[in-house]
Parts: sequence; structure tokens; C-alpha cells
Amino acid sequence: MAKTQYSFSVDPNLKGAPEGHHFYVREIRAATGAKYILVLCGEINTMPGLPKVPSSSFIDIDADGNIIGTI
Repeated sequence: MAKTQYSFSVDPNLKGAPEGHHFYVREIRAATGAKYILVLCGEINTMPGLPKVPSSSFIDIDADGNIIGTI
């Protein structure tokens, strides 16, 4: 579940484990490649996933000491 790290509620001002609050779900995403469901609550932001092969795998140094493989 993606929510604020400061509280079990969706309100970052309610610290810890407050009682009697409502937990609103803003969005549900299916991460089919990872085989899980992501539940977004409150104003949380997510980061994009990484590719299977990172671009840094294609960077190298040639015989003259030049960096190659960058865009």
C-alpha cells in the first residue's frame, strides 16, 4: 500500500496509529509484471519502474579513453 510514511492513516498530521479515522483509497493499479496490486491512498507519489537492462550496461570506454555508449 502506498501512503504517507508518518501515519497509518492517509493524513500525515495524524501521527502513529490513530483511531476512528476513515481510510480512503485514491487509486488501484495492477502491477502485472511484478504480480501485485498497488493501492494508492492520500497524496502519495510513486516512482517509475526501471527497465530490465539499465542503460548504464551499454556505456564503455574505448581504447583511446573515450566514453562510448551514451546518448
